[in-house]
Amino acid sequence: MDYKFRCECPITSALDILGDKWVLVIIKQMLIEDKKTFKDFTESDEAIATNILASKLKCLEELGIITKTQPPDNKKTNLYLLTEKGLALTPIIVELSIWSDENVRGLNKIMRDSPEIAIMKSDKNSFIKMIIEAYKAKTEKFY
Repeated sequence: MDYKFRCECPITSALDILGDKWVLVIIKQMLIEDKKTFKDFTESDEAIATNILASKLKCLEELGIITKTQPPDNKKTNLYLLTEKGLALTPIIVELSIWSDENVRGLNKIMRDSPEIAIMKSDKNSFIKMIIEAYKAKTEKFY
């Protein structure tokens, strides 16, 4: 895939891939909410439109952030799984969670409380490792 980047800046280049409204939401859903199928994503609270979802999943697959596979017992269903490149975004998801708890909670009156935030804040590296290991354990049979 020949991806177009705006400039040579590493931050801008990362944002060219991750900076839209849906990409990190999809990755968060896969990593934390155990979403794997197109149907799983469409039934989520975030209510992503199916055309946008299809486009984002295809793009993430082309970029090597996720992989698409089929379970051996159901050839009609596609499973979307994070690759190592996708899992490497876990620290960003964790940092965004902490930042949001500290800076957005006062603006978003419906933001739910999460006991995981305290764990993230107290031992971020262990939490990141735990999330990645849990994800791998849940998905290892599909690789």
